Amino acid sequence: MTRTWSRRVRRPACLIAIAVIILVLSIRLLFAATKRATTPSKNNPPLSPPLGKHQYLTNGLLLVNEDGAHPIYELMARAEKEWDEKLKRASKTLGEAVREYRRRYRRYPPKGFDAWWKYVVEHNVQLPDEYDQIYQDLEPFWGLQPSELLKRQKELESKMESYTIGIDEEGDEISVLDYAIREEKFEDLIKGSVEILDILSDVAEHLPPFRAVINPHDVPNQMSDYFVKSAALRAARNGDYLNQARLPKVTRLGWRSACPPLSQARQEPFDLDSPPARRKYKTFIYDHLRSMDPCLHPEHFYHHGQFLSHNEGPQPQPTLFPEFAYCSTMLHHNIRIPNPYSWVNDSKDADWDDKVDERLLWRGRNTGMFQSEQSRWQPSHRIFLVQHTNELNGTLPILFPTHNESERVGAPKHYRKARVNPAMMDTAFVDTPISCTPAVCEKLPKMYNWRGRQTHAEAGRYKYVIDVDGNGWSGRFKRLMTSHALIFKSTVYPEWYMDRVAPWLHYVPIKVDLSDLHDALVFFRGDGNGEGDHEDLARKIALAGRQWSKTFWRREDLAAYFFRLLLEYSRLMSLDREKMTYYPR
Repeated sequence: MTRTWSRRVRRPACLIAIAVIILVLSIRLLFAATKRATTPSKNNPPLSPPLGKHQYLTNGLLLVNEDGAHPIYELMARAEKEWDEKLKRASKTLGEAVREYRRRYRRYPPKGFDAWWKYVVEHNVQLPDEYDQIYQDLEPFWGLQPSELLKRQKELESKMESYTIGIDEEGDEISVLDYAIREEKFEDLIKGSVEILDILSDVAEHLPPFRAVINPHDVPNQMSDYFVKSAALRAARNGDYLNQARLPKVTRLGWRSACPPLSQARQEPFDLDSPPARRKYKTFIYDHLRSMDPCLHPEHFYHHGQFLSHNEGPQPQPTLFPEFAYCSTMLHHNIRIPNPYSWVNDSKDADWDDKVDERLLWRGRNTGMFQSEQSRWQPSHRIFLVQHTNELNGTLPILFPTHNESERVGAPKHYRKARVNPAMMDTAFVDTPISCTPAVCEKLPKMYNWRGRQTHAEAGRYKYVIDVDGNGWSGRFKRLMTSHALIFKSTVYPEWYMDRVAPWLHYVPIKVDLSDLHDALVFFRGDGNGEGDHEDLARKIALAGRQWSKTFWRREDLAAYFFRLLLEYSRLMSLDREKMTYYPR
């Protein structure tokens, strides 16, 4: 009995001992494997820490983390994802469109919305919910008495160098109802109305009577005051109306009057004779609309003719004037229209695969602001573009492209401008100098690159083209977007299609100071020898941009935007806004 009991006791003890030995051996093997995995060798490289994340700033710029991947991979993927989501959630029925309208704008749509929807469906207009720009343009006026607005509108009709389009109470045809233009300027300034009326003729039968005053110049003219506009927006939000007596007094800070008190533009010193130094860190645009705002980017005051032309800036209007314009900035309250200027249906440029010139192309005249002995024209946007891309002295810090998204982009490398610019840039002014005093006009061809005009076929050979503003917005963007080229765009003018296009999917957004231009170009076409190129991604954006232009910027898309804008405007200007509202049955 004692022996049997002893044998039973020793057997579990043996099993425990064996288990302990196995556990110890397993730990040793695991430790050895871990040591081999973390010890650098030819066949076993060291493990890398995860890639760093880029920072998305509230001003619309991405701040590059040098320990992260090249940011353009992320920007392209982000743009494609957001665009796909926008397409998927688009309203499919009138009922869905009304509900989405109410969700976004907290009111019912304007009278005639059902007719507008019918036009949208019949003409296959895409993204029927994406008209936030109309809301942003008109919403401040909702806080003002309609009778006050009608009074301001009447004042505008008699203002020199304006014309008024509309439909009379008695008629149903849209036409120029009035104008205040000197005879010597009439032909030049009235011609814009012809294209506008042609577009609106498609929808005129569905429009109520209205009168809209249009500024015929290519720059906006209704400067905003931040406190006046904010008071109007608060009133609109609360369902209140303000008259002139209840509006706050304007601040007299020039351009900065339109900016919030705590904005960067208000907080930084403002001295045009001592522009701020360029920041050393690299940034790219992720939100093109925010990047256009001078309140968030006061460097625009030093780099763009729209602002340099007026030095510190004009004084703001004491109230809001409902005047339409071909373009507007974030500091103005002109109501922008879908301008058909230089609109084309298609282009005959060579296909991407048949384009042979891999330099960045720009040709244009020296517009942007008047160049005189007294004006600060040297840093203005067009002058600076030609100077910056043809400069040979010094070096440029450029982010060199990585092979894939798993590599760190690292710090910018410095390249000699004398090697980079001639190999990668082809920018020049054309014809003879304009917009300048005789003395300055004489000097300009000696100071900057000047060449003859290109034929359409010659320009069509380039894979990369940059579009920049002129005196106002660029009228060539539509044509360029159909050209099979990859378009880089730098601007301070938000246009009617901003809610309906995707930067980094359809075009490449470029900062006003051009500090990201070389980085973006090198990423797509490689360095001077083409090394490091991502031409497949360049081709992808170029073709997507062309397809967008032919799908989202048709004549019908212009008409649909204008149609909806004028329905909203007609309700806004009505003494009985409730009567001009659409309520579904």
